[in-house]
Amino acid sequence: MAVYLACLLSFLQGIAFRGVKMQASLDALGQGASSFEVGLIGATFPVFPLLLAVYAGKISDRIGMRTPMVAGAAIMTAGIAIPLAWHGIPGLIAAAACAGLGQIFFHVSVHNLIGAFGEGEARTRNFATFSLGQSLSAFFGPSITGFSIDGLGFGRTYVLLAAISALPALILLLRPSIVPPRKIHAHEDASGGSAALFRIPGLRRTLIMSGVTLTGIELFSFYFPVYGRAIGLSASTIGMVMSTYAIAAFIVRLGMHHASRRLGEVGVLTASLFIAGVTYLMVPMVSHALLLAAMAFLLGLGLGCAQPLTILLTYNHAPAGRSGEALGLRITVNKLTQIAVPVVFGGLGSMFGLLPVFWATGAFGLAGGLLSLAERPLRARRAAAVETPPPLSIRERKEEA
Repeated sequence: MAVYLACLLSFLQGIAFRGVKMQASLDALGQGASSFEVGLIGATFPVFPLLLAVYAGKISDRIGMRTPMVAGAAIMTAGIAIPLAWHGIPGLIAAAACAGLGQIFFHVSVHNLIGAFGEGEARTRNFATFSLGQSLSAFFGPSITGFSIDGLGFGRTYVLLAAISALPALILLLRPSIVPPRKIHAHEDASGGSAALFRIPGLRRTLIMSGVTLTGIELFSFYFPVYGRAIGLSASTIGMVMSTYAIAAFIVRLGMHHASRRLGEVGVLTASLFIAGVTYLMVPMVSHALLLAAMAFLLGLGLGCAQPLTILLTYNHAPAGRSGEALGLRITVNKLTQIAVPVVFGGLGSMFGLLPVFWATGAFGLAGGLLSLAERPLRARRAAAVETPPPLSIRERKEEA
């Protein structure tokens, strides 16, 4: 029951955060903001997540998940309410910064919380359930916000989103048993800082694969519409094509737990990255809307499953007592990817056209799949080392005799 309540908290927080990101840009445009000002507001949301993700994870490890989640929800609620008292573009920028600050403390802690609810197969099932809630919040956040703006106006929509954002903090205060007490690990080792986490082979590979996954997601969001327009598709057709991605992502997350039971988490992640890589290589060869929708569906099957699996594997590879820090490091890598991808691939597209963009992304996906393959023998050797006891020494054999 506690797992589903935690997923509900994340679902509510996701609605509020995605809603305020949409509302801030629309409100700025309504106030006559320039494209630069709208872009500045959008760029302010990830500033604190980029700078403080690792720190937020360390806080979650040291004092437990409940306090950072309550504080994060409260800070985000205050941020959403800022435009009600401070009108204009500066107020929207302050709201974006505050919402991003609250979101990162809540986000890292709730990932840590989901991982703490079980071991092995139960943990995989919990993260699969969690990812479904995230998919639903990605749908309901913008839709609720859009209908509310049209029916109630911007001011009342800020009040609505602030109320939704405050609900997780209220639920945690009224039902603190949702969050289990912090475990004290006998072998906790925080030496070497976050850089030491990169020296853990499995964790390093998972962080790289997470960056590869996010590269594919970012390129899909930006370049699929550009490619659709280049081959003469209408805006509504492009929207329908891109919606097939979301449908596939939701479907594959429904079956992620069962697939992981048969192939293992690493096996499913490997297949996901290969599917995404091959699909990206095929996209420039397609110019019909139905075939392009099929490509988007295949990408949803690959990338939709890869993202929650990298969260799970990051948690599993983290040293005892440092799971929150590792999850924060994953978010930092992802935010750097979000900044670098538009710049690098935007320059590539302007110089050589769209074809190399899709092919380069496909190559990244295939490279990520090959990197994931290297993870499977490593896990097999570790499992064998645990199952096979070390040989007895000469003295032990004599004593046994």
